[in-house]
Amino acid sequence: MASNMEPVAVTSQKHDPAWKHCQMYKIGDKVQLKCIYCGKIFKGGGIHRIKEHLACQKGNAAVCLRVKPDVQLEMLESLNGVAVKKRKKQKLAEEMSVYNNPGTSGVELGNNNCGLNTDIVLLPVPEMIEHDEDEDVDAEREDGMISKASGRKKKVRVRKAQDVVNSNTAALAAFPATNLKKVSNAVHMAVGRFFTDVGLPADAVNSSYFQPMIDAIASQGMGFVGPSYHDLRSWILKNIVPEVRNDVDKCTAAWGSTGCSILVDEWCSGKGKTFVNFFVYSPEGTIFLRSADISRTIDSADVLYELLKETVEEVGLHNVLQVVTSSDDRYVVAGKRLADTYPTIFWTPCAGRLIDLMLRDIGELPTVKMVIDQAKSISKYIYSNNFIINMMRRYTIGVDLVELGPTRSSTDFTTLKRMVNIRHILHSMFTSEEWMESPYSKKPEGFTVVDSISSQSFWSSCALISRLIDPLLRLLRIVSSERMPAMGFVYAGLYRVKETIKKELVDKEKYLVYWSIIDRRWEQLHRHPLHAAGFYLNPKYFYSLEGDAHLHIRSLVYDCIEKLVPEAKTQDKIMKETASYHGGAGDFGRKMAVRARDTLLPSEWWLTYGGGCPNLARLAIRILSQTCCLIQHKPDKIPLEHMHERKNCLEQQRLNDLVFVQYNMSLKQMVSGNRQHTVDPISYEHIALVEDWVMEKELCSESSGNSEWIAIDPPSGHIMALGPQNDDVEALGAGFDDYEIFEGVKDSEDETGDENTGNH
Repeated sequence: MASNMEPVAVTSQKHDPAWKHCQMYKIGDKVQLKCIYCGKIFKGGGIHRIKEHLACQKGNAAVCLRVKPDVQLEMLESLNGVAVKKRKKQKLAEEMSVYNNPGTSGVELGNNNCGLNTDIVLLPVPEMIEHDEDEDVDAEREDGMISKASGRKKKVRVRKAQDVVNSNTAALAAFPATNLKKVSNAVHMAVGRFFTDVGLPADAVNSSYFQPMIDAIASQGMGFVGPSYHDLRSWILKNIVPEVRNDVDKCTAAWGSTGCSILVDEWCSGKGKTFVNFFVYSPEGTIFLRSADISRTIDSADVLYELLKETVEEVGLHNVLQVVTSSDDRYVVAGKRLADTYPTIFWTPCAGRLIDLMLRDIGELPTVKMVIDQAKSISKYIYSNNFIINMMRRYTIGVDLVELGPTRSSTDFTTLKRMVNIRHILHSMFTSEEWMESPYSKKPEGFTVVDSISSQSFWSSCALISRLIDPLLRLLRIVSSERMPAMGFVYAGLYRVKETIKKELVDKEKYLVYWSIIDRRWEQLHRHPLHAAGFYLNPKYFYSLEGDAHLHIRSLVYDCIEKLVPEAKTQDKIMKETASYHGGAGDFGRKMAVRARDTLLPSEWWLTYGGGCPNLARLAIRILSQTCCLIQHKPDKIPLEHMHERKNCLEQQRLNDLVFVQYNMSLKQMVSGNRQHTVDPISYEHIALVEDWVMEKELCSESSGNSEWIAIDPPSGHIMALGPQNDDVEALGAGFDDYEIFEGVKDSEDETGDENTGNH
């Protein structure tokens, strides 16, 4: 988005439904509208043009390829309504002209009167009459003004609406909107009663299996009888098990070519029991393998070692490149012991958790903490009152102030960045006439928030912190991605983190404060051979190195070759083939290969262009196909605890299969990205992450006038309104020529940095 585009709040006077789905910007004296789904900017045509765009009506506007089906249907119905109103106005104008014509007979008048009272029925494929864009009657323009029509008769054209999503929704478009709404409400209420009765969480509707279930039920018509209790426990579960096992088999079949990583995640239940769950990651997908109850031996590194050893043997030593665990002391001991037992695999601490610790430590720096605390006070004030929440969501087109991250520390910084992005909207909101006339603007708390919103120094500090931390948040998203192997990007990501801090702060004494935190937390991974090899074998980064910048990691790459490839003959072949890679010879030097460095995943690049160096290519694909982080998944809705309790042996078998099925179905949805959805930051399911941003210190009174939750408008999550989202990997760029960043601070500088951290 151009930097000179200033967001303009959509006022409550704009009633057209399309205003909820676009963002208004001002450039000088001109106003432009932007679709919040696809980001397309309209410089003319007003809100009617946006409505055509969202309804996917070809003509004046390009169709939106990202609009939600329900929004598309709503816009189509709105356009139909406009067409009907124009027909009525046109007929009324004709009738009035008849009355004013003295030559008109009474019979003709009677016929025309009948025409005025005729009901208008929308057909399944409605014809829409539309005036030329510059002749719309009372059309609301993008600048908020009303263009008045001239007295002459308007030229109209007729067009047909295309199918909406599918034939079913196209038929619904012909159904009267009021009746359609009644039917939908009845269905939604029936679903809501079921969810409420059995205690299902609301986010169950985000399952990729929810809508197919609704469609299957609807296809059977009235009188369909659902499955019984015993059906669900018996033959239905029995049929699901082989479906899931088939998906798991597809993952295991890929281990031979891509290798795999064993992920070890610990989980504590609400009853105080501790379980350790074992997963296997490969680019084909992550699978749940097994679970163990370690409640009685939680401090025993020996027990963990035996469990790790059993899992490696179950997966197959020839398939495993690394075992990823937390960095707790007992896992460090067990992991290093495992690596000694099996010299061909690495033990790797979870990169995501180390990054989160960096965020936590940086958030505790006094100057950073002061800014975050001030931002939290603004957020808590907004989320403590339904009137202010609704006002905020109306001004931001449904975008929330709080943005959830995977952890509390990451949520602090993602929310701070979100506030920086919408600071102009917040300023417009708290200086608007609507706010000034509200009783909250005259209270001390309101004055305090307005002072903070109006403080230039506060926003300058927020912006600086956001720029410093944004590369670290980007790295956290990359390493925790379930859909893209991150091994080839970690080294580059951490380089960009430190480079950004150095460029922003300039003064060495200042940036070493942050560097010392990063180096201290990253110490276990600072010279990890897998991460170094991932950087070295990523062609986008390797060929952007200048001079001897790569020499300091070459030794680590050799360590990786010797560990993962024990055969001496194969090692020698790999070393010979590296010469072709270094020189960009053979297929590596093709113009297609050079272009593909920026477009293909590193493992795909080697698979495509590494045929001339088969041994090196096989090693590169296996290294670049690995993850660096434990999965962000907690088994809160999986009967994991029941599986480990004493019970009938047959029921034990059923529970084992149930846990296996539920875990792997959930993991499959995470990889496919079907779990992405809008959440409400004030919901109790997420309160552990956002507590400091949405909750006051004192408990809410049950009779409090500010607890009218029914009046709160739900968030829409239209983040496209904030501008285009940058691709995290592309944002890493290329070029690595700062030797100081590669080596890290020296021991003496570490000591200086630690002192500064304490005094910051």
